[in-house]
Amino acid sequence: MFKIYGYRYNFPVFGLISIEATEDTVLRVSFSDKFCFSKEEAEIPLIKEAFIQLSEYFLGIRKNFSLPISFSGSEFQNKIWRGLQVIPYGETRSYKEVGELVGILRGYRAIGKAVNRNPLAIIIPCHRVIGSNGRLIGYAGGLRIKQELIRLEQRKII
Repeated sequence: MFKIYGYRYNFPVFGLISIEATEDTVLRVSFSDKFCFSKEEAEIPLIKEAFIQLSEYFLGIRKNFSLPISFSGSEFQNKIWRGLQVIPYGETRSYKEVGELVGILRGYRAIGKAVNRNPLAIIIPCHRVIGSNGRLIGYAGGLRIKQELIRLEQRKII
C-alpha cells in the first residue's frame, strides 16, 4: 500500500489548488481546498515540483508538464483523458472533436462527463475543450478560471 499526500497552494488569479501525490506519481490536481484521497497533509518533493511547474505555466514560461502522473477511471474515461493530452497548448477543441480524436463518433454528453471528471486539472488540459459553437461550457474550476487559462495560453509570449 502506498501513502498519499496532499498540499494546497493559493495562486494569484487562479485561487486555491490542491495537489495530491504518492512519492512517485501525481494523482490529482483540483480547484479545491479539500483533499479527496490524501491521508496526510505534506509538501513532499513531487508535490513541490508540481507546484513549481504549475507556477511556471501560470507565468507563461511552461507549455508542457513533465511530471509522472497516474489516473484511474473507466476505460472510456481513460481514453478521453489521454485524448485531452494531445490538444496543443493555446488551442481548443470541441467535445465532438475530442471524440473524433479518440475514435468515438457519438455520445458527446458522455465525453463531457468524462472531461468533467478529469482528476488532473490543467496538467490534463480539459480547459481546452469548448462547445461546438465556440462557447465556453462547464469547468470544475468555474468558467472564469477556464477563460483565464485559455487567455493565458493564447497570448503571445516574446
